[in-house]
Amino acid sequence: MIPIAHFVAVTFYLAAAAVAALPFARRVKAPVWGVVILLLLGIGAHATALAGLTRQAGAASLTGLGPGLSFAGLVLAISLVVVESLAREVSLTLVAAPVAALVTVAGNLAGMHPFLEPQGARAVWLTMHIVLSFIGIAAYATAAAAGTMYLVARRELKSARFGAIFRFFPPLDTLDRVNHLASIAGFLGLTLGLTLAAAYSFEYRALVLPQIIWGLGAWVGVSALALGRMLRGWQARRAALMSAVTFASVVALYVVFRMASLNRGQFL
Repeated sequence: MIPIAHFVAVTFYLAAAAVAALPFARRVKAPVWGVVILLLLGIGAHATALAGLTRQAGAASLTGLGPGLSFAGLVLAISLVVVESLAREVSLTLVAAPVAALVTVAGNLAGMHPFLEPQGARAVWLTMHIVLSFIGIAAYATAAAAGTMYLVARRELKSARFGAIFRFFPPLDTLDRVNHLASIAGFLGLTLGLTLAAAYSFEYRALVLPQIIWGLGAWVGVSALALGRMLRGWQARRAALMSAVTFASVVALYVVFRMASLNRGQFL
């Protein structure tokens, strides 16, 4: 049941991306509700898969590499629905929905097997850290996607090339607003997630150096972005560039640690 539900979720995510691409092929209005419905169907199937895993493995079902990646795909899809519904746009789906599908597939290929089996309050504590951290990472990814799209659209505008990209992308103000709000949400989510992680590590003496370095690196990146906008008054272009570069660096750092890690069953 779990692999089938994941397959259904991936299919709906890719279908949402295909529908979102329709305005590129012909002049049609952005199919907001069609995309949102497909994403919601994918989220429903995805949540069913993870609920089944929780019934099998217990409260600590998200601790392994596969479950962690799958949950990351689910959170990214949920973030996408929220953003697209509020912005009344579908262009982010064209980028983020395939990423959610890819991450979900990677999780299944890695194996849906929890790495640890803590019980009781310890399991709940660990799960809350994972949930909040992935919410922060998903929001950070949303800010980076909006920032990248802002840079592309701004370049099209400055070069006076008003092609399909310029027509299809949301207004620059909308992309800037999404970048701003997502960076704040990412900062809050990662701050809470890392606070729980620090307390958990000290309580149970479970310190893993690559996890600490990568988590702090992600937190520093999103904190610089959020605080730079709120306290330093960073303008849209600088914030967009900062979000794209720092998130790419965080992903690259994860890949390096993942390749060097001996703990093949863990997220990191």
